[in-house]
Amino acid sequence: MRSTSCKEIATALLNRCLAGENPRLLPRVLTEEPCGGALFGILAEGLADRFEPALCKVYARLFAQAVAYAHPEMEPGDLVARYERVRRTRAIQGKPQRFFVLSRVTLGADVAVTSVLMAAARKRFPQAEICFVGPHKNYELFAGDKHIHHIPVDYRRGGLRDRLAVWSALESAVRDGDGPVIDPDTRLTQLGLLPICDEDRHYLFESRAYGSESEGPLPELAAAWAVETFGGPPARPFVALPKRPARAPYIAVSLGVGENAAKRVADPFEEELLKLLAWTALPITLDRGAGGEEAERVTGALERSGGKATFWDGSFAGFAQIIAGSRLYVGYDSAGQHVAAACGVPLISIFAGFPSERMLARWRPVGAHSAVIRADSNDPAECLARVKEALSGMLEGK
Repeated sequence: MRSTSCKEIATALLNRCLAGENPRLLPRVLTEEPCGGALFGILAEGLADRFEPALCKVYARLFAQAVAYAHPEMEPGDLVARYERVRRTRAIQGKPQRFFVLSRVTLGADVAVTSVLMAAARKRFPQAEICFVGPHKNYELFAGDKHIHHIPVDYRRGGLRDRLAVWSALESAVRDGDGPVIDPDTRLTQLGLLPICDEDRHYLFESRAYGSESEGPLPELAAAWAVETFGGPPARPFVALPKRPARAPYIAVSLGVGENAAKRVADPFEEELLKLLAWTALPITLDRGAGGEEAERVTGALERSGGKATFWDGSFAGFAQIIAGSRLYVGYDSAGQHVAAACGVPLISIFAGFPSERMLARWRPVGAHSAVIRADSNDPAECLARVKEALSGMLEGK
């Protein structure tokens, strides 16, 4: 089947869900290898990014069928029933000696959400061991905290079976002991659907539905859920880098969009942004991401701007160190903004391509000096003018 057909089927199903038709069946063709990108990139993300409680149940029903297609021994109705139980917010009893906190897989979400849950567990149960379960590159953001231990688990993107391949590794990771398994609505468990442990140990922070009556950002909602679940005082996002650099007068910039072109503002915004930042006379450190198209795009934008910058081509944890020491961070909606907010670094975040107002509200960075630039119109000149206004306010007296 051609990928365009996959996209058409997934888009049509998503539109029915958004229209409230409540479709009962997931087309089996979407679970086959050619359709992996459409199943997750269109349907799963389309349902999740609205942050609507009713769509959480639609997702659970449809994706329980997907799990059962790949694992016929599973009964979709049983998976949904279990999910309904573990999604209930309930208090942890006793004094656990170990917590298994699952990674959200994406770096920004691990700072904005997962770190809050780890911090809350530490505050309430200081004697407990915190085990971060997830990829190494994510753990690097917290490796400076000797109380957080790493259980490596990698998540493969791609088709359904690729993504479900993590299941057995997750079960093994949390098998040792009876500590609570804290699930921050992670793709590792397909948003709480996979039974990786006894359900009485599985605590799901359903970030797509919790606090649906408010417009609060995810770090605040995670903190509120943690108070209900762990008790104790509220927590906030953090990173624990090996060495916290002293603050220095330079600007850290990331123009990465995680292969989501909708997050970009149309040309020539990026080169004009770099011209504007050069006008401050502060040195610029520019992240080139993982290479490939992103590195070429960023390099080209700098060349066209006529400005100068120091490129960063290393790990994200290394760039997080650079952000933590910067005078200002500027970038698209990405992991960098959440690192800056967690480190108390003033930031300008450019938001484009969000499918709902609720998504913008949820993912905005939380910090005293955070300027969020809406790029609804995708007009480069308009967006640049807003950045310039925010920039002048943040660099007064630099």
